[in-house]
Amino acid sequence: MTVNLFNFSAVIVDLDGTMVDTLGDFEVALNLMLAELALPSVNRAQVETRVGKGSENLIQSVLVLAGLAKSAIEKEAIAALFPAALASYQRHYLAVNGKHSQVYPGVLAGLKGLQAQGLKMACLTNKPTAFALPLLKAKGLDGFFEVVFGGDAFERKKPDPLPLLKTCEALGVTPGRTLMLGDSSNDAQAARSAGCPVVLVSYGYNHGEPVQAVDCDAVVDTLDDVAAVLACWPA
Repeated sequence: MTVNLFNFSAVIVDLDGTMVDTLGDFEVALNLMLAELALPSVNRAQVETRVGKGSENLIQSVLVLAGLAKSAIEKEAIAALFPAALASYQRHYLAVNGKHSQVYPGVLAGLKGLQAQGLKMACLTNKPTAFALPLLKAKGLDGFFEVVFGGDAFERKKPDPLPLLKTCEALGVTPGRTLMLGDSSNDAQAARSAGCPVVLVSYGYNHGEPVQAVDCDAVVDTLDDVAAVLACWPA
């Protein structure tokens, strides 16, 4: 019988920047979208600071980067262009999803270790569900999670606490006994507001800011380090 050595009932794990480095997918899909719209391309560094808050925010920020929002008139132009940009991006992202991304070192071992403790596990991401599910399957990560919720699953996205609270409800656990594993202030802010402990990885995106400055309970270098952190967690 599995014995849970940890002080937790469940773990909620973010996807982009936590389990999978998806910047390559983002960069390719965005540049295909921009080319279709006859707009300047973006590079990996520019994309890295803009991911994490959902596809809509990502596309809007890239359109701003393209120089379309220097005046009120140009902001209206973004609003007019956005539906076509979103449709183009979604089409291209589905075509490249997982082809330019890699699972981070230590992720498989870390997930297996948490699973071996009998913890309930969920994946909660701001990525649309239609992108998240095939990516998890393509990278061999889908079998770890009882539920997977994307950014379109609830009325609001992280950093709002609602997705975490709804995920805890789906798992049948209390927030105080549910650990959030993520890579950014989005995850930490949502967890703090929901009442979940939170551990962040050191290698994620976090909007270009150092993750060590984020209010969280611990920072780890790989998901394989999480079990050691939890084993020492205060009762």
